[in-house]
Amino acid sequence: MRLTFKYRLYPTDAQAAFLNGELREAASLYNAALEERIGAWRVCRKSINYYDQANQLKAMRADGCLTLANFSCCQDVLRRVDKAFKAFFGRVKRGVKAGFPRFRSSCRYDSITFPSYGDGCRLLDSGKLRVQGAGHIKVKLHRSLEGTIKTVTIKREAARWFACFSVECDPVALPVSSESVGIDVGLTTFAVLSDGSQIENPRFYRNAQSQLRRCQRKVARRKKGSACRRKAVQQLQRVHAHIRNQRTDFAHKESRKIVNRFGLIVVEDLNIKGLAGGMLAKSVNDAAWALFFFCLAYKAAYAGREYVKVDPRGTSQICVCGASVPKTLAQRWHKCDACGREGPRDSISSEVILQRAGNRPSGVNVGVVEPCVAREAVCFS
Repeated sequence: MRLTFKYRLYPTDAQAAFLNGELREAASLYNAALEERIGAWRVCRKSINYYDQANQLKAMRADGCLTLANFSCCQDVLRRVDKAFKAFFGRVKRGVKAGFPRFRSSCRYDSITFPSYGDGCRLLDSGKLRVQGAGHIKVKLHRSLEGTIKTVTIKREAARWFACFSVECDPVALPVSSESVGIDVGLTTFAVLSDGSQIENPRFYRNAQSQLRRCQRKVARRKKGSACRRKAVQQLQRVHAHIRNQRTDFAHKESRKIVNRFGLIVVEDLNIKGLAGGMLAKSVNDAAWALFFFCLAYKAAYAGREYVKVDPRGTSQICVCGASVPKTLAQRWHKCDACGREGPRDSISSEVILQRAGNRPSGVNVGVVEPCVAREAVCFS
């Protein structure tokens, strides 16, 4: 199973300047590779693949027009370009909005990857990270690193630096649990469990809106291109990063509690992107259900638990007995005339969700989670 561990880096001023230069050089290589592909097709109607461009790297480095310190990092940049084109053509084939690959500003190119651990990047016994060209960088190892390290990604977030170690490790099963739970997510309450317990909605974005408003006004008042504007943008980025970290921490902790307790976890297979496109977009995005489900899925797979998605249609419109109980969105109380069952709407829905996983007519057993490379959400908590 592939997991990623993320640690904070504390480079010196000279090391930070070197890393920023590496990102600028990587962005230039990305843009040059993209421009070559576009030009080759416009002029010669020729498609260029990754191998055509990778074969040019040695000559470019010999001529001095490519100064990225590690050769494998150069190859990874070209793989990103190739991946962007493959994704573009895949979207065209599926008939969805394509979105042609775009050129990348050096301010928005925020990571470089060392695809082979030990080749240009290695964690030393002293606890520091050796990066080719930058030297030994201090790392905050706030938890132990498990598994076999495959790749290392150096990432910049709001002028802060992080190292993401992608590792391969074997799942560790938790003690067998006979308990099962159905989870109904919502906006008033983040989630209601079929055992009657609730998880309150923290509303991190809503609570930070006043601070965001002040930071955004500060950015708007600054002159474009000035040092003061860059500082104001950095302050705004750090507020957004703090909100994201709060959401991630919340999702990890709540999903860990559920996985530790229950052997069968049942959720709705929601179209979250569709729900996030309407009037409730801000509230749905703030709740971050997709992140919560993702944490549940990979933690369940790692712990040997069973994670099941069921059809979400009508879970709030029927009773546990199977009778139809139509309700509007404003009606929050469930009352079944057929069996006399009464209770909160979301609590009954969570029981219906759990019941649907009984025979699995519409459930999909997610027993294996796809490997996640350099995904910072895949961390232990």
